[in-house]
Amino acid sequence: MSGSDHPRGRLFVIAAPSGAGKTSLVRALMEHHRNLGFSVSFTTRPRRPTEVDGRDYHFVSRDQFDQMVRAGEFVEHADVFGNGYGTGRAQVEQALAAGQDLILEIDWQGARQVREQLPEAIDIFILPPSRAALERRLKGRGTDSPEVIARRLSESVAEMLHWAEFRYVVVNDDFTRALAELESIVAGTGAALRSDRPGLGQFAEGLLA
Repeated sequence: MSGSDHPRGRLFVIAAPSGAGKTSLVRALMEHHRNLGFSVSFTTRPRRPTEVDGRDYHFVSRDQFDQMVRAGEFVEHADVFGNGYGTGRAQVEQALAAGQDLILEIDWQGARQVREQLPEAIDIFILPPSRAALERRLKGRGTDSPEVIARRLSESVAEMLHWAEFRYVVVNDDFTRALAELESIVAGTGAALRSDRPGLGQFAEGLLA
């Protein structure tokens, strides 16, 4: 079977600060597009009772993880709060070669690593409509102490500093519209959502001020 029998899949990298609504948007996007696969990451963190190995994450030991890093088996990897997270190169390659479109939900550092290794990846950054909305969403979870919320907010601002590195930017001020914009990027008609579009820099400056 030759490679021309089906086109190679596309890799979509989606990053956002905590509280921007990325997870809900990605979930809705995948419900609308059955051909969109989700790349399951590897992690060294302990499995929670509700999680299934291979569905939520591939759970591995620290030794296994470090071995994979040394062997170059990750497209991107990072340490977050002392736990390793990584995207398996073999899994991504296999899916793309089979013509499957894949979504990677990672942070800006992971996106930077993916860009270096797979420059054809289509990367999208999701911004909140305002700093107040971001704070409201972080508080709305109702599970975190004020200290944790303050830390998350400052981490979110640090993450937002990197929006301009991405090819596309979606502002999640209205869920239905943000989803439609993501869908237009997936359909290849999202030119109006490029990160260098007029007015976006000014908007982002306001968010970060």
